[in-house]
Amino acid sequence: MAKRNRFIYYGKKLIAFLFSVLVLSVVVFYVARLAPGDPLVSYYGDRTEKMSPREREWAMEKLGLDQPIYVQYVKWAENALHGDFGISFKYKQDVVEVIRGRIVNTLLLGGIGFLCIFAGSLILGVFCAWHEERWIDRILCKLGTISSCIPEFWLSLVLILIFAVTLRVLPSSGAYSTGNANDIADRAVHLIMPLTIVTLEHLWYYAYMIRNKILEEVRTDYVLLAKSKGLSKRIILFKHCLRNVMPAYLSIMAIAVPHVLGGTFVVESVFSYPGIGALSYESARYHDYNLLMILCMMSGILVIFCNMLAQIINEHIDPRVKASEAAEVSEVTGL
Repeated sequence: MAKRNRFIYYGKKLIAFLFSVLVLSVVVFYVARLAPGDPLVSYYGDRTEKMSPREREWAMEKLGLDQPIYVQYVKWAENALHGDFGISFKYKQDVVEVIRGRIVNTLLLGGIGFLCIFAGSLILGVFCAWHEERWIDRILCKLGTISSCIPEFWLSLVLILIFAVTLRVLPSSGAYSTGNANDIADRAVHLIMPLTIVTLEHLWYYAYMIRNKILEEVRTDYVLLAKSKGLSKRIILFKHCLRNVMPAYLSIMAIAVPHVLGGTFVVESVFSYPGIGALSYESARYHDYNLLMILCMMSGILVIFCNMLAQIINEHIDPRVKASEAAEVSEVTGL
């Protein structure tokens, strides 16, 4: 019975995931093609202005843009299921090859930034909870609130002005210097400013959530009982409260992936960092439909997956949600 319920539970999640991806693909496909602009400019450049009506018809037919949108979508979906996502109008090559050259840079920036954010937020949240309402906690709370309210693009420009223009100690753009793609030290230097922005913009937001979660746990009845038995503050906080907060912490991490990814995209655009974010901006600007489609699908699938993962984690750690889900499954099975 338990295996059957588990099968139904995950089957429903899979169906919801696939349906969400389908809706996302339809919406992105239609919105991209209905947006104002000429996609031929992306492929043919300035030659588009000199094209005759007959030449434009031939060009549209060549790119598969002469048919109704629903027909274009069906063809795209059929090809996508076979692993063919089309060519990039701007780069004149397969979109997978274009993305392959950029995705490593985004994974480096976003992945390291994600680890820095959650390692730092956990340490900062525990530290503030330990010193609750003391002067150091109040100062960190105020500084954190101020830093999280500063727009990413503005703070990025300030860092560029100080460290790249005035002091000239850090590069202002790019992922590496010309010819140094395999130089780890050079890549690390180029990551300093973008990584600083990604971390600072999200650090306090999650640190504050962790701080509040720990303080909620500190005020529960079992903590009062532990205090009455003479257990030290350190043992109560680290051995009991922090351990009980960790499942919620994992859920927060899952939800945070799209949030951090969106911030990474903004930072890439400001620093001209050759990653997926800058590529998404270019594909939307030049109406590079095939490239824009796969980039939006990748980002959307990640967001949907992470939200569902967070929901599953919550349902497994919260008895009330689990009981509700079990009742729902029983209604479906009729048992």
